[in-house]
Amino acid sequence: MLKSNAIALALPNQIVGFGIGQTSRIDSTSIAIWKAKKFNHDLKQAVCASDGFFPYRDSIDELYQAGIKAVIQPGGSKGDEECVGACDELDMAMVFTGYRHFRH
Repeated sequence: MLKSNAIALALPNQIVGFGIGQTSRIDSTSIAIWKAKKFNHDLKQAVCASDGFFPYRDSIDELYQAGIKAVIQPGGSKGDEECVGACDELDMAMVFTGYRHFRH
């Protein structure tokens, strides 16, 4: 089980990068991307799942730069509008579950 600011990057039938336990979502995002790239995974077909909301667009921008085209997250942040705007601008899909999975 992933805990605390968890980011998972997935390709069809496999998880390729995890970023967990960080004090910020951007740090978890960076770690997940680094792990995936460390093992030479092509992230152009990957998606991102987050256990909690994205408070700022910085993670969205970093995911885009890595090749991610879709994000699923619970939503509920004051920054949701900014993150949706970033996805619209970058032609990325974003799905809100309405359910927070964040655990300590």
